[in-house]
Amino acid sequence: MAVKIRLRRMGAKKAPFYRIVVADSRYPRDGRFVEEIGYYDPTKNPSVVKVDADKAKDWIAKGAQPTDTVKSILKNEGVL
Repeated sequence: MAVKIRLRRMGAKKAPFYRIVVADSRYPRDGRFVEEIGYYDPTKNPSVVKVDADKAKDWIAKGAQPTDTVKSILKNEGVL
């Protein structure tokens, strides 16, 4: 099972809101996921980000691969 840490799009049309989730890479973007570890709201100024650092580090230690966008979010939050 290839596990990824990625964004799950929520919110209305033209008003995106993302949840940072751990999911199997074979599942669709907004489909089934294993665990939710935070959220990201780019519509606010400045962007609002909340990440459970302990869960993120735990999943990365277990072998979960963050996507490029999530990797940059985690670096900005000081998790990576």
